[in-house]
Amino acid sequence: MAISDGETGRSMTIVGIIQARTGSTRLPGKVLLPLGGRTVLERMIERVRAARQLDELVVATTWLPEDQPIRALAAELGVPCVSSHPTDLLARHIDVAAATSAGAVVKIPSDCPLIDPRVIDEVVGTFRRHGPRFDYVSNLHPASWPDGNDVEVVRRSALEAAGREARLPREREHTTPFLWDQPERFRLANVRWESGLDYSESHRFTVDYPDDYAFVGAVYDALYTDARPAFSLADILALLERRPELLALNARYHGHTWQKRQHGELRHAPRRFRETGDYR
Repeated sequence: MAISDGETGRSMTIVGIIQARTGSTRLPGKVLLPLGGRTVLERMIERVRAARQLDELVVATTWLPEDQPIRALAAELGVPCVSSHPTDLLARHIDVAAATSAGAVVKIPSDCPLIDPRVIDEVVGTFRRHGPRFDYVSNLHPASWPDGNDVEVVRRSALEAAGREARLPREREHTTPFLWDQPERFRLANVRWESGLDYSESHRFTVDYPDDYAFVGAVYDALYTDARPAFSLADILALLERRPELLALNARYHGHTWQKRQHGELRHAPRRFRETGDYR
């Protein structure tokens, strides 16, 4: 489902990128931990594959030997895998764009196995509908969905500009802060949760600590079925209404994000990004 790039007249392919590695410091090997009879990464791929607005899906890992299990798993599942720099995720995304001839890439962390494919479609769909108008569309500026539903769409030309010019470690490690910090240069847009709610700091659906893994496992145990593998965000929220004790499993980490830890270093932290406009 390629879209027309109004700036070049060529078709644009949008490639989803699941960034995965085994070297997590807080929960080592988390993407290969079991979840609902498979691994976290398999469940992640299953959910992202259910999105309809992506043309291709690629796993982006490192060239380190310890990440060979990720390459092997991707091959088993029939998902292309690109191996690149261990810590420079900006370079990793650029390498995927080059390998796939992508016109835009969609950054999706591998530790979000509860991500709703409908959220992916809403953010990517906004970029598709208004393609020539934006270089970057996400649902993070400001965030409103529960943490773990992060979607960032980046035009390849903007990604490559960041690749050439970004120098700070956070700009290389986190891929997109170089764009965030220059709203006067790059055309940025945000997609807010249509509910009008903000659960970004009260609900944590990502896997970074053992408590997060316990929470996600409990949700899968309660909701996953072969007939409905991509259960929705609404299903999860309804479960938490019925069983609020589940939300308490990782409550001490609610609102913990790298953006908050490095808030003072970002010129335009997510909570200050309202000037880019909420676009739907």
